[in-house]
Amino acid sequence: MKTGVFGGTFNPVHKGHIMLAEYCMGSVGLDRIIMIPTAVPPHKISKNLASENDRLNMCELACKGKKNFSVSDIEIKRQGKSYTYETVTQLKEIYPDDHLYTIMGADMFLTLDRWKNPKIIFEKSSIITIPRDDENKYELEKFYKNVLKPMGADAVILPNPVISVSSTFIRDNLDEFDLISGMLDKSVYDYIIKNNLYRK
Repeated sequence: MKTGVFGGTFNPVHKGHIMLAEYCMGSVGLDRIIMIPTAVPPHKISKNLASENDRLNMCELACKGKKNFSVSDIEIKRQGKSYTYETVTQLKEIYPDDHLYTIMGADMFLTLDRWKNPKIIFEKSSIITIPRDDENKYELEKFYKNVLKPMGADAVILPNPVISVSSTFIRDNLDEFDLISGMLDKSVYDYIIKNNLYRK
């Protein structure tokens, strides 16, 4: 079984995340997607970060009714910084027969050689990345060929699907639902309002 591992802060999770996961699923032939909210992102400090449980609950709402989508709390349960090599190691123990595919954005892909224990990630998982544009696709392909592949990585670089949704934009425009309604699942929006998230 091909399993897509899609980690992120998901602060909040939005339709762009789901569409991106569905795009990877269709393009690579994945059988399922596991969405994993990070406990503490190791690479960036997120401004105005909702609690772990709130982000987990919003992911559950966003995936409700979506076939072959599930949400995992393994990084939240582990506590501390969320390192990908630990996550794929844990998932490989849970799903030993699955081929894991770690989904990440272009910026993350271009720093992958400097992540903690990248060779463990490459041993246990293939990588799927999505460029920002055609020029960026060339940059990713070059980086993969010259840096990551010699380290043992197996990567799929997909064409850019042009999905432009920003969690920051959503957080900044919560009072204008008409403006963000196309970007955010209504159940997630209702959860944000009910729990008074992202209020300064």
